[in-house]
Amino acid sequence: MITLSRPSIGAEEIAAVTEVLESGMLASGGRVARFEEAFADAVDVEHAVAVGSGTAALHLGLLAIGVGPGDEVIVPSFTFAASANSVKMTGATPVFADIDPQDYTIHRSAIEPLITERTRAVMPVHLYGQMAPMGPILALAEEAGIDVIEDAAQAHLAESAGRKAGSVGRVAGFSFYPTKNMTTGEGGMITTRDPEVAHRARLLRNQGMAERYQHQIVGLNERMTEIEAAIGLVQLRRLPAWTERRREIAMIYRERLDSSLGLPVEREDAKHVYHQYTLAPVDRDEVMAALRQAEIGHDIYYPKATHQQDPYLGPSYDLTVTEEMVDRVVSIPVRPDLRALEIDHIVDTLNKAVG
Repeated sequence: MITLSRPSIGAEEIAAVTEVLESGMLASGGRVARFEEAFADAVDVEHAVAVGSGTAALHLGLLAIGVGPGDEVIVPSFTFAASANSVKMTGATPVFADIDPQDYTIHRSAIEPLITERTRAVMPVHLYGQMAPMGPILALAEEAGIDVIEDAAQAHLAESAGRKAGSVGRVAGFSFYPTKNMTTGEGGMITTRDPEVAHRARLLRNQGMAERYQHQIVGLNERMTEIEAAIGLVQLRRLPAWTERRREIAMIYRERLDSSLGLPVEREDAKHVYHQYTLAPVDRDEVMAALRQAEIGHDIYYPKATHQQDPYLGPSYDLTVTEEMVDRVVSIPVRPDLRALEIDHIVDTLNKAVG
């Protein structure tokens, strides 16, 4: 069986965790601080704040820029529900925008008609590892006087117009879930250039405290552990090589797979990091049946759009592309440890399925 995804954990990560366990310091400490500094450098920002999950990164990021009850935040529906959930958890209302059929992200043209006097921010999701086209979105946000929060959960080291994911908006959130391009087991990271946003995020993740038992605001416990940071420091060093391998595999697929499979498009201004390699074949059921028979891991991201989920039913949205792609997309293995024979098997199986 060729698995769709799995974390790459080696001797170095195991040794790093063992060192933490033997130290007796398990809660947030020096390793978390070092991981924050290293991640900020990798993303080209001044501040990174480590938290307990990618959802926490988005939630606290929104709170840190002042989003709350009465506000609206424009988000895509074609993504994991955590994007909209983080908005709802602030008391604000997510407003769903349709996606572009080529790169599966929201563009300025879909965002602009949704802006109202209640709009406080827009949250582009850099889906599958490709950034949304941020230049036009930033220009629109400036014109409208609203903030931009990047959902970069799937976009570690991705770029658009020479700028890295997590460095473009006022604030961004990353995930380190086990299936992401790098992992800490669980965990997330808030990135920002704004020192006030970073300061507020640090208070929010630590029960509102900058000093022990001195509570400045109401906060949560969303700290990252030393164990997670130790894994993260190792994974971050390995991430550039993994990213290039993912891109190499994607190039092989692009050259060898039948175009009728609906291959992903990498925009000219973007560096795609292929968290997922997602196809959009005309007959998904036929393709998935072939993958199952050949014991090739695959999955649908996502089988229901967020606006189709129970907590978000009610309002009517014009999301034609989103609803079409929910019925078409399927992701295949692109993990960096794929062997040449496995890639050959995947390519042959897919081409025969549509041949």
